[in-house]
Amino acid sequence: MALITWTAAQYGTNVGFADDEHKILFGKLNNLYDLATGGAARPAIGAQLDDLIAYVVDHFAHEEKEMIAKGYAGYDVHKAEHEALIGICAGLQTKFHAGEAEINEEVGQLVKGWLDNHIPKFDMAYADALNS
Repeated sequence: MALITWTAAQYGTNVGFADDEHKILFGKLNNLYDLATGGAARPAIGAQLDDLIAYVVDHFAHEEKEMIAKGYAGYDVHKAEHEALIGICAGLQTKFHAGEAEINEEVGQLVKGWLDNHIPKFDMAYADALNS
């Protein structure tokens, strides 16, 4: 069962690349969640975790590049939000691969909660600037 489902009403920014990348990100998160909660082998979970985090880093870099190119006034605050999540993810990734943490329902809900807040509050705010 999907942890998070992209809908235009809830997550649409009306910025083409962002919406497309968010859909991919949601798919990768759902795959990780399914593996982790479905009893998959640790190496499979680790590979999906690494893939998701690499994608998130690339997505954030793309958003930030576009915000800079358009002179988006909210860039600094938005970038700080990105850096905070990357820090959490990097710490979790390190602990998971060291055998000191698990990917579970709680981790899935944490990431979902972050996206539920971030996209409507921060990403939707850049729509006018990035579409100008």
